[in-house]
Amino acid sequence: MGSEDWDDVYFMVANRRHGSQQGIPDVFHVPQCDGNDVFELSADELQHFLSTGAMTSVSFVKHCLERIRRVNLYLECVIETNPDALEIAQQLDEERANGKTRGPLHGIPVLVKDNMATKDKMQTTGGSWALLGAVVPKDAHIVHLLRKSGAIILGHSNLDEWAGMRSKIYSNGYSARGGQTRNPYMLSRSPQGSSSGSAVSVSANIVPLAFGTETDTSVIWPAMVSGIVGIKPTVGLTSRSGVIPISETQDSIGTYGRCVSDAARALDAIAGPDPEDKHSVVPERRQPKSYVDSLTTRKALYGARFGLPMKRFWELVPKQQRKVAEKVLRLIKNAGAEIIPVEMPCAEERIAPDGGWDWEHGKEEVSEFTINKVECYYLMNDYLSKLKNTNIKTVEDVVRFNDENSGSQGANPGDHPAFPSGQDNFREVVEAKGIKTPAYYSAFHHMRKQCRENGIDAALSPTINGKKTPLDALLFCDVRGAGQQIAAQASYPIITIPIGLDPDGIPIGLNLQHTAWQEATLIHWASAIEDLVHAELGPRNPPRYQDYLAKNVPVENEYRYPGAPPRFGDRPPVC
Repeated sequence: MGSEDWDDVYFMVANRRHGSQQGIPDVFHVPQCDGNDVFELSADELQHFLSTGAMTSVSFVKHCLERIRRVNLYLECVIETNPDALEIAQQLDEERANGKTRGPLHGIPVLVKDNMATKDKMQTTGGSWALLGAVVPKDAHIVHLLRKSGAIILGHSNLDEWAGMRSKIYSNGYSARGGQTRNPYMLSRSPQGSSSGSAVSVSANIVPLAFGTETDTSVIWPAMVSGIVGIKPTVGLTSRSGVIPISETQDSIGTYGRCVSDAARALDAIAGPDPEDKHSVVPERRQPKSYVDSLTTRKALYGARFGLPMKRFWELVPKQQRKVAEKVLRLIKNAGAEIIPVEMPCAEERIAPDGGWDWEHGKEEVSEFTINKVECYYLMNDYLSKLKNTNIKTVEDVVRFNDENSGSQGANPGDHPAFPSGQDNFREVVEAKGIKTPAYYSAFHHMRKQCRENGIDAALSPTINGKKTPLDALLFCDVRGAGQQIAAQASYPIITIPIGLDPDGIPIGLNLQHTAWQEATLIHWASAIEDLVHAELGPRNPPRYQDYLAKNVPVENEYRYPGAPPRFGDRPPVC
């Protein structure tokens, strides 16, 4: 691919970045690379620099590694870097010099979450010391696809240990091996969700792209509070093979970028069927040739119709966040779109009265956790059984390891501040034994019907003037996770884009939802709204690293007062 192929893309995105570094502590300043300004650099701009010879992959990888060395002490978002990254970059530079490029990600460094297996010199541990030294049988499928696309696996990002499945109450972004991931906007506040290391790494200009996993809200929530774009696709669009699992019916691999086009390019690289993941080869699967083809401008908003779910959703958005979101909604209306208040029939049954995140949902027969604790047992045992050079082969082995190393692994309440409830979820997983009981089937069918037919599908087709009226997407400002939970439990896609900051300087995201396999539709509308926001309000607000010397553990949720006791609805998201 020659340099001329990137010219239009480069000039399309170049005028919507370059937020100021003024006011950012010196240690976090992003220096130039080969004389090029790389602050807020997009993947498309980087590809332009690489293809024109203004920069090499080797020089940019060196730049990224040096940035990790300087800022990871504060952010703790990267667990490990790839010792072969520079050698791989050199090989890709040589391929480019010989006229060969593998695609839009050729020579671009990326980070993958530490639950995604990499068959190289790095460890894949889920953030736990239990798997240190274990050898994976092969790359996770998405890692294989990334290497094939020419992306450079720069390292593994930090996460909630075991993707948050181990504990009911824990510090978001903490793992024994990686430490406490920090929110780059305010390091004393929560980075949210188990994919926080990936989201923070993109937000903090360490890499242009990163990849996370979600069972329930852990791609989208970290993206929201890190002020970046996150895409959590339909379950099965991206293969989960080779990823430390939680749920076969809810786990999904998602993408992060600082703009919609970057997140879409990343999705192009990893989306595809895989015989080793049966959910990725279902007959109803839909995938276009390229998600980048769905990108558009604000002009597309004219005539669009969006739904605004009210009960238990918009009506519960805090005043200061709502003020920012309503300004963007007015811009969307002024661009010619119609915004229609809608309801989800399932809202009162599925969402807590305060809109808080709720995984267990009270009764076993309707609980999401009933499903996940069963599926986690047999899926994780299968994953662990294939590892070499380790005696950790079952969930029981993990529980035993934590018990024997309670000081570092927080096995019991009171052992470790990051794990106030110990490993209570894992103990329930062991008790469940992977048996699909009547309660499991009841919970599964109930949850699916409520979140699909009586949830997102119903809100997308409201009755207006006596007629069913299909809408283009649903819009949420989801600061406490309720709308994200509905999408997760339905296994439907969701995308978030940054739209501003709250009074504390924490990002606010606008989320878009649709039904299964409608990622292209979401990318279409998200890119249109992003273009509108950038044109009217300016580019993304980059992190300011407030409280950059903070080292508090646990990290409190920013929407609770400091020191507040944990409540049922505050249990952290898992991924």
